[in-house]
Amino acid sequence: MSKCLVLGANGFIGSHIVDRLVDDGHLVRAFDRYDSQNTIFIDSENIERFSGDFLNKKDIEQALEGIDYVFHFISTTNPASAENNPLIDVDTNIKHSILLFQACIKMNIKRLIFASTGGAIYGEGANPHIEVDTPLPVSPYAIGKLTIEHYLRYFRVKHGLDSVVLRISNPYGERQPFRRKQGVIPIFLENIAAGKSLPVMGDGTMVRDYIYVKDVANMTVNLFNKKVLHDTYNIGSGKGESLNELIDIIGKITNKEITIEHHPVPSTFVDHVVLNTNRYTKEFGPTNMTNLSEGIKLTYEYILKQMGK
Repeated sequence: MSKCLVLGANGFIGSHIVDRLVDDGHLVRAFDRYDSQNTIFIDSENIERFSGDFLNKKDIEQALEGIDYVFHFISTTNPASAENNPLIDVDTNIKHSILLFQACIKMNIKRLIFASTGGAIYGEGANPHIEVDTPLPVSPYAIGKLTIEHYLRYFRVKHGLDSVVLRISNPYGERQPFRRKQGVIPIFLENIAAGKSLPVMGDGTMVRDYIYVKDVANMTVNLFNKKVLHDTYNIGSGKGESLNELIDIIGKITNKEITIEHHPVPSTFVDHVVLNTNRYTKEFGPTNMTNLSEGIKLTYEYILKQMGK
């Protein structure tokens, strides 16, 4: 049994990490700001809720006490907010990740697992992307993630901080904050439930690798305390779907008439991103991935419930 600190524990991916860790019998310190008293992860006596601010050094140091493993799944920005103000990532995510790494060294943390991005970090190029491809991000969000990866490498070489970077493709599923307009699947599903049109960037041929959030949690927890051969792993479905294909699947699942609004493609958007996950499966075995149709069905049912429908 390990004691794990999950940063961003009450968030979209972090809450599913908490669930899976508890299911496997681990103790979890669930760190988040908790703007309300509600928690979205499961209730368990093996979870210690820790209310803290990632930007407060003392909160982080206190949260690390007695911890074996750290899951860095917290971010103060998303792709849109980083695009609007690139300095936010520098002043918050990058700076305070460095402070976190320094604190982990002092506390003799066994390993830190960092949630990076695979959906934007590689940039344009041959697909599917493998971990040794040269990252060429053009969005501030992805540049910030890559910068944190580089600092982790420094702390690994200089101070011996064991760490694993997970480049996660495009996660979707229950608990994704759809009203914040992040993630094309929840945006589409919410709009359909509300009888609105779907905002499509470009002609709908843009391709992404969509992975169900519980599959992300399973792949993450499956490796966190094992011997690893590499410091970076792609976490994705290994398959690509265009927006047009995605809309077709959503139409069949919701059985709703769909109208589309076409918008210009932002200059920092990558046209085609699919992740090769052979490094992961070769080392840790195959993962029973959730079919995209089934995952969208579960997500739609969740959104309907959240909207009171």
